[in-house]
Amino acid sequence: MNSVPTKLDSTQLALSRTWLAHERTLMAWVRTAASMISFGFTIYKFFEFDTGRGTKATPGLLTPRAFAVILVCIGLLSLFVATLQNRKEIRQIATHLEERPRSLAEPVAGIMSIFGILVLLSAIFRG
Repeated sequence: MNSVPTKLDSTQLALSRTWLAHERTLMAWVRTAASMISFGFTIYKFFEFDTGRGTKATPGLLTPRAFAVILVCIGLLSLFVATLQNRKEIRQIATHLEERPRSLAEPVAGIMSIFGILVLLSAIFRG
């Protein structure tokens, strides 16, 4: 005989939806951080390439390298804070979940952080 799955109660379903909402929120922060890191890297590389062609950049308030470093730092900081907040929120609801699902957003956030740190080091030490 096939066993019929037991009906989940509304509390467990609500907790599952809340957990998934936290996953989606962290992934949104990962996308935001990825955009900031890649945009900072693009600005840095564009002006590095432009300078290599002999174009002289006029000194301004903020150099392209400094702008790139600031954007990458903001992206990394926002990702770090979002991951900490996500862990705090998940810890609060995990005590009520029957089975804690594995997060896919946290490893992605970790990989993006490593990428961001490499970009930051590249912008700092190659400049």
